[in-house]
Amino acid sequence: MRVFGLGLCIALAAPLQAGEPVIVEQIIAKVNGDIITRSDLARARQELEAGLRQRGLPPARIAEALAQAEKDLLRDKIDNLLLIQRGKELNINVDNEVTKYIGQIQSENKIADPEKFQQWIRENTGMTYEDFRAELRNSFLSQRVLAQEVYSKVNIPRRQIEEYYEKNKQSFVRKERVILREILISTQGMDEAGVAAAEKKAREVAARARKGERFTDLVREFSESITARQGGLLDPFEKGVLDPQLEKLVWDKEKGYVTDPVRVPAGWLILRVEDHQKEGLAELSEVEGEIREKLASEVMAPKIREYLSELRRNSFIEIRQPWVDTGAVPGQRTDWNDPALLRAETVTKEEVAAQARLKRLLYFLPIPGTSITDTSKSSSK
Repeated sequence: MRVFGLGLCIALAAPLQAGEPVIVEQIIAKVNGDIITRSDLARARQELEAGLRQRGLPPARIAEALAQAEKDLLRDKIDNLLLIQRGKELNINVDNEVTKYIGQIQSENKIADPEKFQQWIRENTGMTYEDFRAELRNSFLSQRVLAQEVYSKVNIPRRQIEEYYEKNKQSFVRKERVILREILISTQGMDEAGVAAAEKKAREVAARARKGERFTDLVREFSESITARQGGLLDPFEKGVLDPQLEKLVWDKEKGYVTDPVRVPAGWLILRVEDHQKEGLAELSEVEGEIREKLASEVMAPKIREYLSELRRNSFIEIRQPWVDTGAVPGQRTDWNDPALLRAETVTKEEVAAQARLKRLLYFLPIPGTSITDTSKSSSK
């Protein structure tokens, strides 16, 4: 195994009698004890593009959005690593949240067998179950760090909400509309006996909802609609938008009303009225949450960036040209040091402080029966 200084490429030797080794990976950034590779950024770009395509955007819009986002891919990867590292420093444990979320996915997709579920994960994510769980854990960990270190320290005063409402009343004038949640008991591919069994099940679920069980709990347990992950919540419907049969069932009903199961092409549908908002200017109490969320988001973005900048100041980061961290802290050096052989290592904050702005070498542990060539002296810098 060899490491070539130009680009710090991890390479596998070609057949012993043949020529040049084949490059299989390139490290482009080091963040404390972790690395970011070219393939990490390639995967991030692919995921971004797939998400844009799922939204049904035209090709020109997708290309424009990708061009805009690509410049921040490395920044976002560094942000994520810093948050994960900080979460570990704070001893934050998210295993319960991860297990619960995976259980919810398994329940929603009605896959009881663990092996079949792991196969389903591989087919739908392209990752092994272990990698999928690790990705989820890192995501939950990052969010917990932000919640604990940033979100909890942002407070929107009631007075500020009232002022925003008074200055933007025209934004809260609306038509009459109804807000609904749904539970769908699917009948796809069923014969008459299956449809009848699904109807019986739907009527039992509706009866439980009317007796006071939390509708969102019933959604998670029984609904087979894509809205299940958001508690069955649907976008608000104005008069004339909803199917006439369904509109007649819910339009004049009060909050909390639960319908009988209704036969629709996909199965048996149960609706619950969450709210019925009258035409005209919305009351402050009706839009207070919306205003608070908007004001918080305006404050939060710069606060998050300030926090991530502080994490950068306390970290050891190296970035290889021509890549650029668009979230870099002004004045902080992130020069790429001479690459050499790579070995796994853990870097503590104390070590970072002691080694700041000094060259650090990476080593590969030798594999028995092979030799290691140090090419750092001939590397391009």
